[in-house]
Amino acid sequence: MAKNNPNLVRLIEALKKASHENGAPIWRDIADGLEKPSSRWAEVNLGELERIVEEGETVVIPGKLLGGGNITKAVTVASYRCSGEAKRKLEGAGGRAITLLDLLGSNPTGTEVRVMR
Repeated sequence: MAKNNPNLVRLIEALKKASHENGAPIWRDIADGLEKPSSRWAEVNLGELERIVEEGETVVIPGKLLGGGNITKAVTVASYRCSGEAKRKLEGAGGRAITLLDLLGSNPTGTEVRVMR
């Protein structure tokens, strides 16, 4: 089924274009994840981030960051959506919640990024 949200469609197109122009397959992978039905998108809780990531890492979630659990590490998380509780907890730990377009602009090659599903 085609995506109806024009912002999402533009994001997917931008990710595919960046993947092609920069030789960065990570952006194509993220775009492919966002093209799936939203019921199949990744949903990652902060508790999962706490267990898996290291301090200072950059994480990409092709879906939504949720506020379940706690986090004490200062990490940067780029996701399509982020719950208010997740953003509050993440910023309280010294981390940042950014959009996928922000990360694409600051890191067009997609290096030093971990994808979580």
